Amino acid sequence: MKKVERFRSLALVFALLVSLVAPLAAPVSSRASYDDASLVSTTTPEGRLAVFDDLWETIEDRYYDPRFHGVDWQAKRASFRPAAAKASSTHEFYELMRQMIASLRDAHTRVYSPDEKFDWWNPRFVTIGLGVREVEGVPLVVQIDPNSAAAHTDIHVGDAVVSIDNVPVAKLIDQRLETYGGSVDERTRYRSIASMFDGPAGTSVKVGWSTRDGKVKSALLPRFWTQRQLGFSTQRKGKLAILRIDAFTQSVALDFSKALPSALDGAEGVVLDLRANGGGDAEAMADVASLFLDDGINLGRFADRSGASFELQTYSRRLWRVPQLTQIKLPLVVLTSESTSSAAEIMVAALQARRRALVIGTGTCGCVLAIRNRHALPDGGVLDVSEFDYRTASGVRLQDAGVIPDKLTPLTRSDIYSRRDPAFAAAKSFLESSVKSGS
Repeated sequence: MKKVERFRSLALVFALLVSLVAPLAAPVSSRASYDDASLVSTTTPEGRLAVFDDLWETIEDRYYDPRFHGVDWQAKRASFRPAAAKASSTHEFYELMRQMIASLRDAHTRVYSPDEKFDWWNPRFVTIGLGVREVEGVPLVVQIDPNSAAAHTDIHVGDAVVSIDNVPVAKLIDQRLETYGGSVDERTRYRSIASMFDGPAGTSVKVGWSTRDGKVKSALLPRFWTQRQLGFSTQRKGKLAILRIDAFTQSVALDFSKALPSALDGAEGVVLDLRANGGGDAEAMADVASLFLDDGINLGRFADRSGASFELQTYSRRLWRVPQLTQIKLPLVVLTSESTSSAAEIMVAALQARRRALVIGTGTCGCVLAIRNRHALPDGGVLDVSEFDYRTASGVRLQDAGVIPDKLTPLTRSDIYSRRDPAFAAAKSFLESSVKSGS
């Protein structure tokens, strides 16, 4: 018997990786909460151990994989607990717990200190204003926040990061990868590179970079809090409708569906850009998928360690109350990247499996787990624990594997400097050919 109602509001976890967005999910509720008077303090060894033990035991009790991916979870407690008791600051204490969690190689299981309270639907995070991605084996700047100090330096999109606080970036990445233990895949490497500027807000980091002509420069850049607005956008390029969705929430799904009739008016092909989509509410994703797929399509199954499970299906009636909205039959291309995560990966896999869309871009995150609820720590921090695994309708496990595009379009440094988008160019070519051939 399917336990659908129990997990009706389940969503897939949002793990924000610096300024690059990857996996997303929301809980049903917090298991525990504390008022200010009952909070413990991590300024004392006793307080730190109380928080550490609560975190370790919660993961021990609730993690979806009772084998912990082959990690000796008991040994991790014995190794990290003494260091946690001696931590010199709350920041150092939480960094130690993150190192322990990192050994699970799971982007969804995350811990946030009281100062970092994380709202999945209004993600707030610390950044220096640079987004970095490994391209052709080199960490390159792919995004610069126009409101950051970085925007007022000589650094440009396409420049290569060569050092951080005078440490060669290659050495720093290797040090970060060591915290994961065992073999390291490309997705682990991606997360390590995306988080290389991590540190507390109000501090600064010295960044060295190499320009297009090989000159090496550096600047001291402050870390600051920023917030990312999640939503969608529509654009027209000739007869092509370009639809970008940042995340799946109930409000985004409904507003997106309302905008579709005008966005698709006169269009002959659709490009659905999910390259920055970190996932979101599973039902909201199913609503959007219902715009492109028939009703009753199995979008896969979630299961916890006890064997409790449920299936997700398309169901158009939730959105088709919008006037003039009908199922989209136009030729469709979906764009993906390493930042396409969680619920977005489920949607991409379903569209690809049903041959409803051609998938173009690079492999997705491989971050497809889910949580039942958030856990409040004794000091006011928050722990997210992956409690559900996921498999597609055909039984394929996407975690760690991701979705491989039908057409790979790796980015080059030359593309970044020239502002060329090879994935979109390939999508445009395919759709224009499809329209001409009538297919």
